[in-house]
Amino acid sequence: MKVVIQKCLNASVLIENKEKRSIEKGFVILLGIRVDDDENDIDYIIKKVKNLRIFEDENDKLNLSLNDVSGSILLISQFTLYADTKKGNRPSFVDAMKGEEAEKLYNSFISKLKETNIPFKTGEFGTDMKVSLVNDGPTTIIIDSKEK
Repeated sequence: MKVVIQKCLNASVLIENKEKRSIEKGFVILLGIRVDDDENDIDYIIKKVKNLRIFEDENDKLNLSLNDVSGSILLISQFTLYADTKKGNRPSFVDAMKGEEAEKLYNSFISKLKETNIPFKTGEFGTDMKVSLVNDGPTTIIIDSKEK
């Protein structure tokens, strides 16, 4: 499981050009699910996200977590994080978990995220989305559960 975390001042997602969901200060999390991921990968990523200290304290040190700053999360499913571009110019997505199975893990991720009591919004799995954000810093962190 791989996440790209972007610290933001605000962010939103437009789902199929209809419904808009937004957050203020917090994280935009792009979530990629790999073919061999399971609940253990979710637990690892959730723990990292919950405790990640990338907000500035009073001394401008990256020392505060989402909870410390009353931040929120905008969670977006992103199978393209597992694009393989080694051969040719058209990416292969053989390492990305397929549809129904990936959606089950995505929904499990959401359930476990609820347990953290961090406010969050989500995109819609498998739909066309337009994501906007003001990246604060800019600060972008990549976490891969296979690289513990």
